[in-house]
Amino acid sequence: MNILIVGGGGREHAIADAVKKSEKADKIYCCPGNAGIAEIAECADIPVMEFGRIVKYAKEKEIDFVIVGPDDPLVGGLVDELEAAGIRAFGPRKNAAILEGSKAFSKDLMKKYNIPTAEYAVFTDAAEALAYLDTCKFPIVLKADGLALGKGVLICQDRDEARNGVKEIMLDKKFGTAGNKMVIEEFMTGREVSVLTFCDGKTIKVMSSAQDHKRAGDGDTGLNTGGMGTFSPSPFYTKKINDFCKKNIFQPTVDAMKAEGREFKGVIFFGLMLTEDGPKVLEYNARFGDPEAQVVLPRMKNDIIEVMEACVDGSLSKIKLEFEDNAAVCVVLASDGYPVRYTKGHLISGLEKFTEEDGYYCFHAGTKKTSKGIVTNGGRVLGITAKGENLHKARANAYEATTWVSFENKYCRKDIGKAIDEFGEIR
Repeated sequence: MNILIVGGGGREHAIADAVKKSEKADKIYCCPGNAGIAEIAECADIPVMEFGRIVKYAKEKEIDFVIVGPDDPLVGGLVDELEAAGIRAFGPRKNAAILEGSKAFSKDLMKKYNIPTAEYAVFTDAAEALAYLDTCKFPIVLKADGLALGKGVLICQDRDEARNGVKEIMLDKKFGTAGNKMVIEEFMTGREVSVLTFCDGKTIKVMSSAQDHKRAGDGDTGLNTGGMGTFSPSPFYTKKINDFCKKNIFQPTVDAMKAEGREFKGVIFFGLMLTEDGPKVLEYNARFGDPEAQVVLPRMKNDIIEVMEACVDGSLSKIKLEFEDNAAVCVVLASDGYPVRYTKGHLISGLEKFTEEDGYYCFHAGTKKTSKGIVTNGGRVLGITAKGENLHKARANAYEATTWVSFENKYCRKDIGKAIDEFGEIR
């Protein structure tokens, strides 16, 4: 099969790395890709939102199967466009990708179908939102309704901070049109866990759990980012919790989408909070997480194309998902100053030291190939992933591997997975 991957980040590099191991993959293409993906696939400099060009390219290259990675093209309806052109594609159609595309939709869905989540209210008028704050307990969470690169969530400690947040989201449009509508949500406490799942519209299969670190600085300080690192599996996600989530969250979500006439085929990413009252949904994503994909996919034993085809064909119930009995940790090497301002174009050295056979991966996110070599081309530059027999060992391996790579203004958090040691992971 000729496979086309749409996207150009660390998630898409992890997908490409999994696809290259598939017996079904003959030739791999990617648009736009990056310097790391270019070592696996033939890349074309086509932006992910230029649907017409993507469809034309897929036809020219006689693509048999397309994998859409990022949220924007999924929410925008790229899968619909590909299917209309007779091209098989993995990912939810536009009417299902709204699960991520609108936080108001997803909250209303959970409320209607009794899926556990935080209490909330939805607003399209800033004055009404400000008035509602006078009735709230603090801290409180403000969420821009639409897509905001994982940054449209503000945790406000008091009423003044919340008022400023409403102004930023709804009036100043800090997150653009994503803030035309806003969700004000009860603040939940507990452990956060990410769970990725495959869905075929009726059947849902759970992948390994993971835990992301969103804040830019150590100790979860600083601004929200697209993710500074992650580990898998989460020691806090027990069998008991998994059983509860399958019964009360995962399957009910798939059933709810089908009942609404929005059959979901692809990946649902469940962001969960393990509260004292049990697991509750923080958010849904309609695709692989980034950097969660970088620690989950390297541990998956299955042929990824076989699984994805089963999702498209509605035969996922026949698939048994299998994962290695080990752990993985990903530490993001970023450009200092991310996510606000940073410089690009710095030469990267040490990339040749990684060998997947030894359990070390270097997933490219913001990189570019130039005449002088591979250079930095974004805020998040590389995802350094390492496996280990347990989480503590994987964490040590990942941090050791971060020292192999050098570039000017290199920055990373030093505490990715620190909770592992606090939990008492076997060493």
